[in-house]
Amino acid sequence: MPHNDPAAIVAEIRQRFQEKGNEMYAGEAISQTEHALQAAFAAEQAGESAELIVAALLHDIGHLLHKHAEDCASQGIDDLHERIGAQWLVRYFPKAVTEPIRLHVAAKRYRCATDAAYANRLSPASMLSLQLQGGPFDSVEQEEFEHNPWSQAALRLRNWDEAAKVPGFATPELEYFLTYVRSVLQQQTSDPGE
Repeated sequence: MPHNDPAAIVAEIRQRFQEKGNEMYAGEAISQTEHALQAAFAAEQAGESAELIVAALLHDIGHLLHKHAEDCASQGIDDLHERIGAQWLVRYFPKAVTEPIRLHVAAKRYRCATDAAYANRLSPASMLSLQLQGGPFDSVEQEEFEHNPWSQAALRLRNWDEAAKVPGFATPELEYFLTYVRSVLQQQTSDPGE
């Protein structure tokens, strides 16, 4: 796929959602696509930038890219979806999209280390994946995360990620949010200095 062809990249993302987006979001009562749309809608409602709305939409694209079964966490496998997704997206998108995605699991680990109430609200599926992902951060990891320039965006993304698990919640369709994807890609194409 051409690096600078927004239409082709949008088509590839659409295809990923068509192929695997209807699968259940591991351990939750919604699909991958519903989860992505709810997260993107929350970011939009919060008045976030187009880049962060795209990050919210695509934060779990690694689940649509990897070859593991969706219940791999119950088999003791960390699918590393945040890394897979960020590595795939970095070819096309600016850091304002890819870094919050790459850090959204780190943001969960950080929040669990620093906010007991947050940790207590995690779903059973999220608790299971937390253990596979390394558990809550230790003090050194916390400090390193806090000094990352993308940590605040990743924490906001994490909030939308946790909230985006509501069965039957109405959001705009995927095509609506793909307009944000197209816009960010076109901006990236016209300003490749990022």
